[in-house]
Order: sequence, then structure tokens, then C-alpha cells
Amino acid sequence: MTLAYRTYRPLSVAKIELYDGDLLLFRRRGLISIAGRGLHSHAAKVAWWGEVPFCLEVREWYGGRAVTLASQVLRYPGKIDVFRVNPSNRWPEYDRFASTRYMRRLAGCDYGYAGVAAAALLHLPIVRTFVTAEVEDSAIEHRPPFCSQACAMADRIAGGVDPTPHLADRLTEPADLARSPFYRYAFTLVDG
Repeated sequence: MTLAYRTYRPLSVAKIELYDGDLLLFRRRGLISIAGRGLHSHAAKVAWWGEVPFCLEVREWYGGRAVTLASQVLRYPGKIDVFRVNPSNRWPEYDRFASTRYMRRLAGCDYGYAGVAAAALLHLPIVRTFVTAEVEDSAIEHRPPFCSQACAMADRIAGGVDPTPHLADRLTEPADLARSPFYRYAFTLVDG
């Protein structure tokens, strides 16, 4: 997804517009954005703890973790796009709080390096010719998740809505989430 324009908001102002379960997509160069289908390389979710917004994520080198959103905005100013989950309440069965609880339970899990490698292999020209992407989530995944897989699983398993119904969670990349009608771009966070 390419955003024709971005709306920049300081975190201090945007706090009142952040909700549990909102999607955070990070724009930076990395294996996922280079081999993937878009400009985002990392996915996470917003969670409120008291008066503080947190970033729930499964990140390379760290695994599952919860960090303040302010710390991530300081580290990546102007690179974190906020996507509103379930715009216009189109999916009334969606439970944003259950999705957030699912992501919280991933804190401490390992990072899914094998899953990232499997998803990246599907982009190789020869492999792409002979292998089609898996669309069913019915297979039980025993490997640790990677970032966008964790977000898709949280929304599908706990939240009750599959954000990428034509793609298995284990192959879902940040760019797939950005294109999903289940999310809508709201603004980009900057420090301040």
C-alpha cells in the first residue's frame, strides 16, 4: 500500500485517538519490506495500560514484548503508521479487547525466524511459479510467530475476524495487513 499523503500527529496529541487493538505498521528497510509486497516491515498492536499506550509486538532479536509506544516513536519518528481496526464497525462481532489480551500473552515468546524465511521463499521467482500461497488457517502452527503473523492471529483467533481471509496467518506480511479492508490508515506518529 502506498499512502498518497500522510497525516502526521505528535503522540501527545494522538493519544486520545488511539484504541486498544489498533494496528501499528512500521516503515523501514528490512528483510520483510525488501522481500515483501509493500513498504512496511513490522507490525504491532496498541494496548492501553492505565494512562500509557503500549506497543505489543513480536520483534526480531527480542521475541514477544510490550514497550511504551512513546519509546518506539522516539526511536522511529515519522515511521509508525496507525491503522484503525474495524473501521465503521463493519464487523460487529470483532472483540478488540480479546485481540489485545492475545497479544499480551505473546510477551516472552520467541521470534518466528523460520516463519519469516518460509514466507520470504514464496517471493523467489522459481518457487512462485510452482507453489501457491496457503490460504487456510486450519493447520496448527507450532513454530513461534513473527510480527504480522501474531497480529493476524490475534484478530482472527481472539478477536473473531480474519483480517486476511485469503491468506494463511503464517504467510501474512505487514503489507498484507495494510491492504486489508479490516484496517484503515488514520495517521503517522511523530515525537512531541
